[in-house]
Amino acid sequence: MAVASTMVALVVLFVACGGGDLSADGATSGTTLATSTTDADQAPTTDTSTEADDAGAEVTTTVLFEPRRFTVAATGDLLLHTPVHAAALNYGGGERYEFGPMFDEVRHLLSAADLAICHLETPLSADSTNLSGFPLFNAPAEIAPAAADAGYDGCSTASNHSLDKGFEGVRQTLDTLDAAGLVHSGMARTAEEAANPPIYEVSTPVGDPVRVGHLSFTYGLNGIPLPAEAPFAANVIDRDRILADAAGLRERGAEVVLVSLQWGIEYQARPSAEQEQLGAELLASPDIDAIIGTHVHVVQPIERIDGKVLIYGLGNFLSNQVHREDTLDGVIVEVEFLEEAPGHFVAGDIFWTPTRVEVGPYTIRPVTPSSNPASYERTRSALEMLGPFGGHSTTADL
Repeated sequence: MAVASTMVALVVLFVACGGGDLSADGATSGTTLATSTTDADQAPTTDTSTEADDAGAEVTTTVLFEPRRFTVAATGDLLLHTPVHAAALNYGGGERYEFGPMFDEVRHLLSAADLAICHLETPLSADSTNLSGFPLFNAPAEIAPAAADAGYDGCSTASNHSLDKGFEGVRQTLDTLDAAGLVHSGMARTAEEAANPPIYEVSTPVGDPVRVGHLSFTYGLNGIPLPAEAPFAANVIDRDRILADAAGLRERGAEVVLVSLQWGIEYQARPSAEQEQLGAELLASPDIDAIIGTHVHVVQPIERIDGKVLIYGLGNFLSNQVHREDTLDGVIVEVEFLEEAPGHFVAGDIFWTPTRVEVGPYTIRPVTPSSNPASYERTRSALEMLGPFGGHSTTADL
């Protein structure tokens, strides 16, 4: 992979006697590639520092750089109940599972982001046999290439269903994602894989790609113990472990770190006290830039904290949870990250697109105030439950 640099153009001014060396240290990235489509028209800016050299003379260094920017789109649960399997088989003419049509109306939104991340809630069967739904899931492999074709670059995989099919299910799931070209975080086949969570190289219109690290953790495993031979198989939430892993990503060269958390109280839009406390503690770390929440099956609020973003819960993106109206609601949240100083990014604009699953064909449809007023208002109200966060609805005027 290419060696990264956070500086595009350098102007170095030496004041007083003598000079010094200016170097930009780089680190090779861990994994994959997401293609940029963002236009950045920011003017170059400067970063200036003054230090004393070995002789005690002042040396002022001014770095001229073009700020980079990129977008991350995240969605809620891909929760593949058996009726969703059946619809995919119907799309495939009864001969294969075809999930592509379910994403047709949101494909352009996911593909437009520089980095798009899904949450895969269930294990995958490598050969699409021995399929099952709740309570021990096993979903068709064909969801993986369909998700990649829809525009996703990778997925969080740590969930309470991670071990539904044991360690063999973990292996088959990750092998299937690999075959589809989807990066993954949250489960692992080896201790080495667990110790090296992914770093994406996200292309930007100017300068070098941004290296974005991704972590994924779940609150629990539905009482299924981690295998004695593979205690690394799935990540269970532990604050100190998350902080250590985020620091490890920074040491490996990540410039931005995203943390996916499967957490919270099911069907409760208001964040729990535990969510609020853990979210605040994690975002207090200089190593973590954003939290992406899933699990509760309904949309939860978004909050900004000191230039960072906390998405408590994205709801369901694709599922057959039909026992409540709000479990068919979901949202695509797209966050723009802006480079304030070389290698330092903050969350900028946040765009949100409410979605809803149409039961039967299981099509994921963007929701407008006119197409489904109740669903749109539920999502808007949930996102702003903790107060305005400066987000922009992409469908408000449609």
